[in-house]
Amino acid sequence: MATPPFSSKIIADTGISYGDEGKGRLIYEAISELQETTGQDDPVAVVLKVNGGANSGHTAGGLKLNLLPAGVIAKTVVHLAVGAGVVADPRKFIWEAKPLEARGYDVINRLAIDERTMVSDLTHRLLDLAIEHYRENILEETPRGSTGRGISPSFSDETSQWQTYYASFRDTKEAFQKKLAQKCDRAARIIQHVCQLPEDKWDGLFETLTNAEVRANQESIDSGEFTAAEFDFNQFKGDAPFSINVERLTDVYWEAGQALVAQVTDVREVILQALEDNKYIIGEFGQSYWLDKRQGFSPNVTASHSFTPEIFNSAGIPVQPVHTIGVAKAYDTKVGTHLFITEFEENDDLGNFLKKLEFGTSTGRQRMVGWYDAVEKGDALRYGGFQDLMINKLDALSHNDEWSGSLKICVAYEDSNGNRVNHVPRDDSYRTGLKPIYETYEGWPEDISGVRNFTDLPVNAQLYVAGMVKSTCDVAYDNSLTVEFVNLRYIGVGPDPEQIIRDVPETKELVKLLNQSAGV
Repeated sequence: MATPPFSSKIIADTGISYGDEGKGRLIYEAISELQETTGQDDPVAVVLKVNGGANSGHTAGGLKLNLLPAGVIAKTVVHLAVGAGVVADPRKFIWEAKPLEARGYDVINRLAIDERTMVSDLTHRLLDLAIEHYRENILEETPRGSTGRGISPSFSDETSQWQTYYASFRDTKEAFQKKLAQKCDRAARIIQHVCQLPEDKWDGLFETLTNAEVRANQESIDSGEFTAAEFDFNQFKGDAPFSINVERLTDVYWEAGQALVAQVTDVREVILQALEDNKYIIGEFGQSYWLDKRQGFSPNVTASHSFTPEIFNSAGIPVQPVHTIGVAKAYDTKVGTHLFITEFEENDDLGNFLKKLEFGTSTGRQRMVGWYDAVEKGDALRYGGFQDLMINKLDALSHNDEWSGSLKICVAYEDSNGNRVNHVPRDDSYRTGLKPIYETYEGWPEDISGVRNFTDLPVNAQLYVAGMVKSTCDVAYDNSLTVEFVNLRYIGVGPDPEQIIRDVPETKELVKLLNQSAGV
């Protein structure tokens, strides 16, 4: 069966759950498909990082990335663009790029960092940690589970109109230092007087950052690309609590910025020229629909907009048709303190098994795991909109020595009065009282990691896939049969790029398969 072509030269790679769906691998699949269908070696000219910063973790082609666009794995992509909707620490670019370049990837030369991309620095990371301390110790609230990468404080600079752009690295070092000194003074005052961090906790902030980056970059340290001193944040401490060594901080960040200044450009023109040349643009989103700062549920949201419309603000180009691919897993995961309606019950065999597979790419934290929630996915489709669906990690659900049994899909919720709820309530206090309504599907014992054709999947796996798609569409379209259903484009059956199923039947055929199985 023929996979429908992409409906636009602009493709959005978006998550439709709570992040960690496997969006990074989609970049490779889309590029590979376009190479096949166009006959061109380089059909994609730009992979654009649209939002967020180094808080989003993508794994693509075996590479773990935070800040760099996942298009780095495709050597034919001319521009690894970073849009104006991103906050980026210049040192993080270099920390990720240098090891990749040692492995043969051309990275820095392909970077196109927008002039309006915002600089994230040490002050934002200190604020991030101090705010978490304030939440937990002063407000006595559950910490929100920040990555500690300074993303929210960086975006706060934008709304407060104190932002520093990457264009600043074209200015003088003296001008850069003046702005950085103001940031240091402001951050220290907020940490001391607003966050009420005890004086004896100040040094601990620098230790926390040092330990986190040494751990994250241990492989680069072991290989000799960096020394451990590169990730020592203690060098930025001042002589007294709540003081920062501005001169040292300026030297380090200015040096990093100068290593990137040749890549600072007007991304608007890069995108428009690619479209003029009839090339494709892939917008790579961090996080997901339900972590969007407006659509999600505070405080468990990110600080940026994390769904399709932001591609135009970040790229700075006119709104126009875009082909959106919504990415999900065959089960659900969440990191942080989110309400998790479909979370596995304690000591569930499948839940215990999946927990061994699920750790955050950015933080290394254990992810919570649960059943596929079609209500969340369907609402992302209904209100956010996407043409294609990608479902990853179907292979993880095969029976093994640790678990066997049936699978569940959440198709609706039930409130405390016994009413059926078919969409995610925007009233969070009401949402917290909901219980899942499940449909049950039989599992399968076969290892499907080597399957490349849909018809070669075990019948029960085919039916489970059909169930996920149908239940998502039922929520999105209110069981209507008069709409053009979303298309399941890819099924991931393993972490490697080649472990993919592309020949998925049309949605109406999947529904027919379910009906036949049920004797309808």
